[in-house]
This record gives sequence, structure tokens and C-alpha cells, in this order.
Amino acid sequence: MRRGLIVGYGVVCYLIFFATFLYLIAFVEGAYVPRTVDAGPPAPAGIALAIDLALIALFGLQHSVMARQGFKRWWTRLVPASMERSTFVLAASLALLLLMWQWRPLPATVWRVEDEGGRLALYALSGGGWLLLLLSTYLIDHFELFGLRQVYEHLRGQTAVAPVFKTPGWYRFVRHPIYLGFIVAFFAAPVMTVGRLLFSVAMTGYILIGIHYEERDLVRLFGDRYLSYREQAGMLLPWRRSPVRPAASGGAAAPRA
Repeated sequence: MRRGLIVGYGVVCYLIFFATFLYLIAFVEGAYVPRTVDAGPPAPAGIALAIDLALIALFGLQHSVMARQGFKRWWTRLVPASMERSTFVLAASLALLLLMWQWRPLPATVWRVEDEGGRLALYALSGGGWLLLLLSTYLIDHFELFGLRQVYEHLRGQTAVAPVFKTPGWYRFVRHPIYLGFIVAFFAAPVMTVGRLLFSVAMTGYILIGIHYEERDLVRLFGDRYLSYREQAGMLLPWRRSPVRPAASGGAAAPRA
């Protein structure tokens, strides 16, 4: 029964994540939801700026702290290891929902593309960014990334196995395609307001900070294998210096945080 409860917990956490992800798309693109980056409770510009930056900082703090190996070692003394990833996913989803709920718009226009062809191209580029990040999770292990595999293996009484170092598909050319997809989706806007620009710039800043700490953990974990991969594939801009050979064992080269 305990294993069944853990599986149920993992499934609920995943469903909350997926609903949050879909809402995030609508929030950024300004479509079909009551609260978006440009539609929400009004506030004076200075107060709105302070609130929005605090919300992004809170999300970044939760995301970065809970993704670190030291925190995971401490946390799994309190909760079963099979629930650790699902709990991270749940906490990240709740932090993002809070951000979207309490976000204060800054509606002044930074740029506006009037040409219909240009607008459609930017919408397509933004959609491509969302698609890139989603497909990238499946190239590595979508269900492990969001905690479902861990609870399923626990249900079956299986011991968690060490992840396999791999560079599938476009991971051979870019180390963080998930983050690249987010950045493209954030900035490819036919209408860029101050609020969306603030969101995009601040989240990109968090991404760059997160990559620093994430890759530090990966180097500690995989040593020369990851250092070699880092020299051969671009961080966010796709390029490839020489063929990358997947290692026989180790951890996924793709970001997990």
C-alpha cells in the first residue's frame, strides 16, 4: 500500500507539472488564460518591478537549491529517495504557479511587429522553442526527469540504476537544448512589453546561473567525460568541434534542473 501511495504521489506531481507547463505557455504567449505576463493585477511600475523580481528570485532559489546534490542527500534522509524527484517537480511547479498568479504587468511596449508575415514568423519561432524543449526531455528520459520512472521502479521493487551518459540527437551539438527552447520561446514575440522583456531577461539570467551550478555538479560526477563533452558541444548555441562518443556509464549530459 505504501508503494501505491508513492506512485499516486508521483502521478499527481507529474500532472500538476504538466498543467503548469501548459499554463506557462499561455502565460508567456498571452493566450486563453486570465493571468498572463501582460494581464494581471495593476500596480505602480516600481512596485510591479519589485514584486516581479522577487517572484523570479524565489523561483530561482527553490529551483537551484533543491537541484543541488548536497540538498538531495539531506532531503532523502527525510523522504524516500523514490519521491525526491517528484517532490522537486511539485515544488518547482508551485513556485512557478505563484509567480504567474502574483505577476504584475508592465504593459509599456518595447517593440511591435506590424508586418503580418513577421508576426507569423515570430509566433512560429516561439512555438518551435516550446516544441524544442519538450522534445529534448524525451530525447533523454522525460519520465525520469519528472519523477515518474523513480516511483514506478519503486512500485516494482527495483533498485534505482545509475543514469547512462548519452548525447542523443541534437545533444551532440548543444548541451542545454531545454534551456535554449525556453530562451527562444521567451524572446520570439511580435509584441514585446516591458513586463515580458523583464520576465525573459530575468529568466535567462537565472538559466545562465543555473547552468553554471549544474555543470559544476556534472563535472564533479563525471569528470573528464563531461569536460570533454563541454569542449565539443555548445552550451546554448549549437556547434560541434569533433565527434562525441557516449560513455558506457555515468549520468545524462543533459540538464535535469
